[in-house]
Amino acid sequence: MGPDPRVPRVELTAPAAALLRRLARQHGPLMFHQSGGCCDGSAPMCYPRGEFRVGGQDVLLGHVDGDTPFWMSADQFAYWEHTHLTVDVVPGRGSGFSVEAPEGVRFLIRSRLLTDAELAGIDAEPPLATGAETAG
Repeated sequence: MGPDPRVPRVELTAPAAALLRRLARQHGPLMFHQSGGCCDGSAPMCYPRGEFRVGGQDVLLGHVDGDTPFWMSADQFAYWEHTHLTVDVVPGRGSGFSVEAPEGVRFLIRSRLLTDAELAGIDAEPPLATGAETAG
């Protein structure tokens, strides 16, 4: 998959990318879904691709580390629409359903507001794909 021409809305830190690659070797292709939390410290869920059904209104924020889709519920997107998200990894116990949980770490969201230049770029782009249009 080539580089995404869209303004990036979500990225991984180097430690999160390394963990994601290790988990993908164990579980196969993965996906993220953010359905709860409204601020820094929220935990996106990481699932084997195909084991979580994306909702019709869920929004595809982009792909991280190449081809790993990052989905967000429509309600969450309403809160985070003007925010750039960075997925990091920290020690601690995440949800038992997220694939990193047995590792003793959890994925964690850090955020910042999008810049004026990023917002102008986003305004010029077509709308983000939803679960009704794309399989995740």
